[in-house]
Amino acid sequence: MFIKRWILLAVLFLFACTGDDASYKAVTGFEPEKYLGVWYEIARLDHSFERGLDQVHATYSKREDGGLKVVNRGFDTKKQKWNEAIGKAYFVETPDVGRLKVSFFGPFYGAYTIVELDKTAYSYALVTGGKNYLWILSRTPQMSYIVKQQLISQAKELGFETDKLIYPIQK
Repeated sequence: MFIKRWILLAVLFLFACTGDDASYKAVTGFEPEKYLGVWYEIARLDHSFERGLDQVHATYSKREDGGLKVVNRGFDTKKQKWNEAIGKAYFVETPDVGRLKVSFFGPFYGAYTIVELDKTAYSYALVTGGKNYLWILSRTPQMSYIVKQQLISQAKELGFETDKLIYPIQK
């Protein structure tokens, strides 16, 4: 019974997470080199793989195959230990479009669409992985209140339930 549920879940995940979610318009004029480095999670919608984590951040670096290496880290407040997931990302269209597919588990890819980005300094980003996944990211552990509110408003206009955002503690 457990194995059948796992297989069904894997098949549903495979069809749901192809990494090509064109539901949201991705930023254009994207410069991958400027996106590399550390991004701090300012806010997110709840999902199982980050539940209970604070001090969440992602580090992006170049891969030899033209993709990006993604290292996500967060501190599990209940277990009092760091969790880390290492993945890979590839551009769905061209590298100047902020639409990627990301994998942390074998051949399964999820969508990663950058819908808003500070194109001057690359200091903040609004990212979606489909209608149930949303992140507000910053280059610093804290973000100005005004910018955060603008990104929340934009997310609400896109149809996200912004009243359900989680704000992880950053140090």
